Amino acid sequence: MATLIIMPKQGNTVESCILTKWHKREGDTVKVGEPLFSYETDKSAFDEAVSTDGVLLKLLCEEGDDIPVLQGVAIIGAAGEDISALLSAQPQADKPTEAAPAQEAQAAAQPAQAAPAVVAVSGEYKASPRARHLAERMGLDAREAVGTGPDGRVIERDIYALADGIKRAPQGSSDTGAYTEEKLSLIRRRIAESMHRSLSEMAQLTHHSSADATAIQAYRARMKAEGINITLNDMILFAVSRVLKQHPDMNAHFLGDKMRRFQSVNLGMAVDTDRGLMVPTLFGADAMTLPQLAKAAKELAEKCRNGAVSPDALSGGTFTISNLGVLGVELFTPVINPPQTGILGVCSIIDRPRRGASGYLEIYPALGLSLTYDHRAVDGAPASRFLKDICQALEHFDDLVAN
Repeated sequence: MATLIIMPKQGNTVESCILTKWHKREGDTVKVGEPLFSYETDKSAFDEAVSTDGVLLKLLCEEGDDIPVLQGVAIIGAAGEDISALLSAQPQADKPTEAAPAQEAQAAAQPAQAAPAVVAVSGEYKASPRARHLAERMGLDAREAVGTGPDGRVIERDIYALADGIKRAPQGSSDTGAYTEEKLSLIRRRIAESMHRSLSEMAQLTHHSSADATAIQAYRARMKAEGINITLNDMILFAVSRVLKQHPDMNAHFLGDKMRRFQSVNLGMAVDTDRGLMVPTLFGADAMTLPQLAKAAKELAEKCRNGAVSPDALSGGTFTISNLGVLGVELFTPVINPPQTGILGVCSIIDRPRRGASGYLEIYPALGLSLTYDHRAVDGAPASRFLKDICQALEHFDDLVAN
């Protein structure tokens, strides 16, 4: 019996997804577990595997289409099987409506012309809502786009193609040389929009400091000797989750005319993936023990990297940590994830000199920390005290864990 393959529902807030790539074609024999298609939400990307053995009898949408969740995207069954019942049950997007009599008469009176690039439907072109919205944002006339979706429907990729064609229009005879182009993924575009909005709408300021990493390095060495995998990043997450409780304005959202301060710490952590930057949330981090926090952080990061993270886990953060220390970064300016009021950048550990208690110079491991805060919500002195408290918590980590 033929099986209808639907667009999965990822999270409670996702209403539709972009189908980015088909890994199989009509007529292909497919087996359970093989990749069938890839799709994206506005925050993450996923791969959907074949759920039943058979033949891919019909593709119900094309790459680039915006598909409502739980709507059919393909049919798998036995070769030659009748699938008319499944096809008739599928919603028909942009189905032409019956033209008004005056329009019919006008059309009949006009001479035959070549089919337009964009199909007219009741006086309007056929375009997905996302395509219409994108065209408006880019200042383009979507009617000029060549529709490559089902039945000539204009979809997002057609708007990007239209914009690309305008940019490539000849402007003189100068040769800019060879180059390659690749359309940005939905995730990359959302990151770009979010970062631009963050920098343009917020009064961001960054303070830099450093903490003596001797205590956390020693603690990690002891855990490693006992066969327990606790990383420096786990310890930083733990320390920040405790210190935030003492600084409610840093564990908050700035909402224009009000501050929303949270009683629990929902800690966002930046994760680098092949699909782009993702920031999953460790909900209730302040209530977790260090081993619990370490385990949860590793599981979330792995889900982000293999495309299994739920979109619900990519929102709801009250403060964020971005660690570039493993890449050797000594100093940077992290960008706040609005409407949060701050983000902590973790830098590399560098050996630095200082004058010890004996009066002689000594070398110590200095962990660089960069705090960016929204100056609309937090003043410089409170932000500096927060950063200082983080340094002290890390420098007395055994006491922090004991409490």
